[in-house]
Amino acid sequence: QVQLVESGGGLVQPGGSLRLSCAASGIMFSTYNMAWYRPAPGKQRDLVASITSGGSTYYSDSVKGRFTISRDNAKNTVYLQMNSLKPEDTAVYYCRVFPYDYWGQGTQVTVSS
Repeated sequence: QVQLVESGGGLVQPGGSLRLSCAASGIMFSTYNMAWYRPAPGKQRDLVASITSGGSTYYSDSVKGRFTISRDNAKNTVYLQMNSLKPEDTAVYYCRVFPYDYWGQGTQVTVSS
């Protein structure tokens, strides 16, 4: 049974930083691509960043240069380092085994002064 458990969300002021974590179990983690999503207007969830099993990364234009996705295969964990946070980054962030239908429960990020 695949399980993804996100953590690290919270309340942060504009310009601040947070690091999200997603711990995976039930899969051979190192062989799967992983991704982070958040809701977007008109979409159920929008791709924020992804990382392949080989370590290649992708970022949406809205977060490029501010967010960094990484993975630790020894810990079966994918991370999302979020810097220079803006109020528009406020959302529930979801981890996904990409492109499969395995999702975490989400972690809330609120950027507000």
